[in-house]
Amino acid sequence: MSSVTLKHIQKKYPNGFEAVKDFNLDIKDQEFIIFVGPSGCGKSTTLRMVAGLEDISGGDLIIDGKRMNDVEPKDRDIAMVFQNYALYPHMTVYDNIAFGLKLRKVPKDEIDKKVREAAKILDLDQLLERKPKALSGGQRQRVAMGRAIVRSPKVFLMDEPLSNLDAKLRVQMRTEIAALHKKLKATIIYVTHDQTEAMTLGTRIVVLKDGDIKQVDSPQKLYNQPDNLFVAGFIGSPQMNFINATCKANGSDVTLNFDKFSIALPPAKAKKLIDGGYNGKTVVMGIRPEDIGDSKFEMENYAARIDATVTGYELLGSEVILYFPIGDANLSAKVESSTPARLGDHVTLALNPEKIHVFDRDTELTITN
Repeated sequence: MSSVTLKHIQKKYPNGFEAVKDFNLDIKDQEFIIFVGPSGCGKSTTLRMVAGLEDISGGDLIIDGKRMNDVEPKDRDIAMVFQNYALYPHMTVYDNIAFGLKLRKVPKDEIDKKVREAAKILDLDQLLERKPKALSGGQRQRVAMGRAIVRSPKVFLMDEPLSNLDAKLRVQMRTEIAALHKKLKATIIYVTHDQTEAMTLGTRIVVLKDGDIKQVDSPQKLYNQPDNLFVAGFIGSPQMNFINATCKANGSDVTLNFDKFSIALPPAKAKKLIDGGYNGKTVVMGIRPEDIGDSKFEMENYAARIDATVTGYELLGSEVILYFPIGDANLSAKVESSTPARLGDHVTLALNPEKIHVFDRDTELTITN
């Protein structure tokens, strides 16, 4: 079993800056958990506290039922894969992978067996005699992972391991890391600022902002049911559209009104706004670009409409992103590439009312998804 529990973990620096505030999380055995958030949100600091590379200012770190706050990094039975690979340039791939085992005085034949097993898993068999400078970025990252794998640690910690790779390699390595997790049945804590990476890899994702956990959930729930404005805007690409709207209730019917438009909400969403006492108040309406369209299906099925002038057009192959202003807000729609809309055109777009999210303007918490 390789469970990790963080109870009320804090990181406070001597100058008073609190990088991590009251961090609580239970990570189950064999779970692939992702810490994601903008730069400076505390994700790498938290990872380094788990690794023992950073002192814990408050709270308890428990690995497999044992408190680890004051245990030396080498005795925590974890392996870390860094962003910059941290390979020894004068050593071969074989020696780089074997290095940690040699330090631990592991018998030679056992080292050889483990290195060759790891090399096989990572497709490095043919590269064991090469030096790092003769390897591509993706191969170097595999070597760094090989060095972690041979130690058979309780927990793998990965700090932005793919950020130095080009886009194509990143996609390939994501697939390889997911397969590796399945094969090793290991507990992995993975830090990234890339929400696509987080969505494709994690069994659960921890979204952080300013040292606070904003939501912990499965990728699907974060996307469909964000708890607050920050998570809604951070998860999804292009990000969710937000617009200030006035809530108007008439009996059990509710409309959201902005600019010259009035959008009727489905009954379940309307009830939440009435029950919350939002009649006459300004709220934040959110809708994802992929839930706004101009296809025949959307125009026939969604009564919620807006008119706009296209100020930006991005062709992404099978899709097009249209940008357009509504009042003070700049919005976007992800539509089919067959759209006739072009830069400067006046268009009518349909919104899927079932996909509208509404947030409290003051607390930024979700009223309804």
